[in-house]
Formats: sequence, structure tokens, C-alpha cells
Amino acid sequence: MISFAGLWAFLLLPLPWLVWRFTPPHREKVPALRFPFFRHIADAAGVEARAGAVVLSRRRIQTIAACLIWVLLVLALARPERVGQPVEETQAARDVVLAIDISGSMDARDFATPGDDRVQRLAGVRQVVKSFVEGRDGDRMALIVFGSAAYLQTPLTDDLDTILELLDRTEVGMAGPHTALGDAIGLSIRTFESSDIDQRLLILLSDGSDTASRMSPLNAASIAAQRDVEIYAIGVGDPNATGEDRVDLTTLQDIAAQTGGQYFYAEDEDTLQGVYDRIDELAPRKVETLSFRPRQSLSWMPLGFAGLLGFATVAFLRFGTRRSHILWRAEE
Repeated sequence: MISFAGLWAFLLLPLPWLVWRFTPPHREKVPALRFPFFRHIADAAGVEARAGAVVLSRRRIQTIAACLIWVLLVLALARPERVGQPVEETQAARDVVLAIDISGSMDARDFATPGDDRVQRLAGVRQVVKSFVEGRDGDRMALIVFGSAAYLQTPLTDDLDTILELLDRTEVGMAGPHTALGDAIGLSIRTFESSDIDQRLLILLSDGSDTASRMSPLNAASIAAQRDVEIYAIGVGDPNATGEDRVDLTTLQDIAAQTGGQYFYAEDEDTLQGVYDRIDELAPRKVETLSFRPRQSLSWMPLGFAGLLGFATVAFLRFGTRRSHILWRAEE
């Protein structure tokens, strides 16, 4: 289908006719031969001598070519476009940040699998998180790992394969042995600053209590609430342990409550899988479908035809007239 982006340009079509109709013709002075008895001839003819001029005439081919070239120029100015079939694109309407604790306590082998085996906490968590990420097709995600400090592994991206690959390479202790829960929330807030999407979800998973943050987790959660970041906090590990190995469930509950999110506690792989399924129910994936028609400009075609027509007309007038003059002289 062909459409015109500048239909107003067709209003210019009658402009040459209006100029020809309502403005005086161009007059050009040329040398003339004067003779002594000119006034006697004028008196004999009963006319009054005045200043004269020559109005140049056009050949028919010039007029036709000029009209066609003007129509082609107006057509190009109207910006003809070839409109393609509708194309729909699906874009994420939500950004998700995964913040995963990789402190020394995540090396404990007390995380139960469906087969009643006990595996490393991080290994069990990684398996469930991978299935969750694989189901996020269409969302933009970022990955943060934290221990004694928080580190951004990937910024917000829809390249989920990269997130899965980096998650596979993540090992316990890479970020230090302690737990900087508040710093992880703060880094998540800074990550969301590059997002212009309203729905922002932080999934925070930890098995310890905050011992290394420069900002307390609750203060960080308060700032997150002001930035419209919703936090889903997941606790894994042993709440009855001592020191940094004890998961601080109360703090995780308060963090989630401050931002309008949810708190969960997962003792094993099945429970953790159920937590992520519940997150899908509470915060289902939102997408925006954008529909557009690809447009290809065709203005070059009338412009090209106008140029060719003008060149052909000039060539005909120049060489055709010369050839006719040569033939006339030959007949003489």
C-alpha cells in the first residue's frame, strides 16, 4: 500500500498556473535597429511609439516537460511511502533484579532436594533460580551477587542466556565471607535508575544476617519504597543457627513489608520452587505489545524521473534543434 506523509504538498500543484495567470510575463530587452524615418512610419500607421520588449515564447515540448517535472517534484514533496504489513513487537513492562547471597554460609550442605539428598545451599538455590530465569522470557533482568560487598554481574538486559551463564559461574565466597544485605538493596536501586519502566521488582535471597553493609537494610528498603521498587524477600538457611549463619527472618519480613512486597522462607528445593511459583502468581509477567507498519520512502523515484525528464528535454532542445538547422542548411 502506498501512502503520502505530506498530503498538503498537493495544494502546490496549481501554483505555476496561478503565477502564469495573475502575474505579468517576463520581458527581456534586446538590441533593435532604429532608422531615421521611424516616426513617419508610426504617424502614417496612426500608432504611438513606446518602449518595447520581447516576450519569449516556449515550444510545446518545453511546456509539457515543465508541467510534468512540476507534478513529479510536488509528488516527491508529498513524501510517498510504501507501507508494509503490521508488525507486532512484545516488550517487557517490568524490570526484575535478582540479588543472591553468596556469602560463606551459602556453602553449608543442608539444602534438601526432592530426593532427600543434602546439597550445598547455593547449588540448590542456583537450580531453582535457573528455572525461574528461563521462564522470564520477555522480561528484562539484572543479576547482583553479594557477600561482604555487592556486585552487579549484569545490568538490566533481555539476554537471559548471559544471566544463566554467569549464574553457573558464581561460587560461594567470590564476594567475601560476610553478608552486606543493605548494600545489595542499594545497588539494586541504582540499577533501576537506568529503567524507565514503572513496575520494578527486586527478588532478594539471603541465608544470613546483615554484618557488612554501610547502610542498614531497613533504611535501604525505605529508599527502595520511595523509588517504587517492590521487594520479594526469600530466606533460606537455619533461623536457629548462631552468628552470621543464622538467617535474619525478621529483617527480611520488614524489608518486604516496607516496599509492599512479600516475604517467604524456603527450607528445601521444593519449597523454594513453590516460592518462585507464588511470585509468578503475585506479580505476573507484564508485557506491552507494540504494533507498527514498516515504511519505505519512495520520494527518490519521482525525483529521479524529474531529473531524467529535465535532462532529456534539454538534450532534445539542444541537439534536436541543431540537427534540424543542419538539415535546413543542407537543403539550401
